[in-house]
Amino acid sequence: MKAMILAAGFGNRLWPLTQDRAKPAIPFLGRPLIAHSVELLKHAGITDITVNLHYQGESIKKALGDGSRFGVNLDYSEEAEILGTAGGIDKVREKFLDDDFVVINGKIVTDVDLQSAIRAHRERQAIATLVLKENVARERFSIIEVDERNYISRFAGFPQAVATAADSQSGATSPVEPAPLMFVSIHILSPRIFNYIPRHGFSDTVMDVYPAAMRAAEAVIGHIATGHWYEFSTLTRYLELSLALLHKDGKHMVQGANCQIADSARVSDSILWDNVTVEAGARVQQAVLAEGVRIPAGAHIERAVVVRREIINRGVEERQRLEIANIEEAGENIIVHLK
Repeated sequence: MKAMILAAGFGNRLWPLTQDRAKPAIPFLGRPLIAHSVELLKHAGITDITVNLHYQGESIKKALGDGSRFGVNLDYSEEAEILGTAGGIDKVREKFLDDDFVVINGKIVTDVDLQSAIRAHRERQAIATLVLKENVARERFSIIEVDERNYISRFAGFPQAVATAADSQSGATSPVEPAPLMFVSIHILSPRIFNYIPRHGFSDTVMDVYPAAMRAAEAVIGHIATGHWYEFSTLTRYLELSLALLHKDGKHMVQGANCQIADSARVSDSILWDNVTVEAGARVQQAVLAEGVRIPAGAHIERAVVVRREIINRGVEERQRLEIANIEEAGENIIVHLK
């Protein structure tokens, strides 16, 4: 079985961390984010992997190389214009015509049982199996509805707040309605899916391809998984999820290669990328310090993302387009303050 990792997106909501690299190439707990997808596939016995590229594709090549250090074989599909989730698959369809294959987003971290989802797909002879999880927190992820057979019946809107009922013993409140299901960006696909993917252009699996297959009475099913799943859609989410997982391991900081922290500096609950310097007397708390950042002596950084000014100077139009109001220029750094 082969696989494709989708890594061509722009990562706008993680800007400015994505100014000089693709979102799947940003560090997460000491490794490139996309490496977690590679390792999930490897754990499931899948070692022949294609990665699609568009924005800052070289950063992903630098992060993964040929895949040999992960024990897999990687090749790349470069898109001159972004093609969408289905269009990207169409571009390399010749690689996937002889067997079922997996498609996974390169910006997630999960320990769901991929092998179990593959078994369910093959047992049901589905054209597409989407891995789903209960959205217990009712975060803003689209609702996926399934019928009694676990066939997907509808791609719905976003979860709404629900009424709660008091627990008779504890007095705590709990939702009256069951948690909705959400798609975790892992697909297992039959080569039959190419009958529904338009040729040579942009198309989206959820918006264009799966509804067409469902109208043709194809088996588009949901596999409801358990386990952990993390998605890093905003700066705040990136920081807070990183810290939550660090704290789970009893740690308060992760740092990349060649970082220098002065003895009198204090750094806690923070994410340091490569080549970061924190000078004497500086205080850093709940922060992300991107590659090459220098925090000057005596500075105080709290609940913020810091990148080098020289990177942002090449992307002023991006800042204007996103209309980030909580941004500060401080010496050689740009600081985005988080709420």
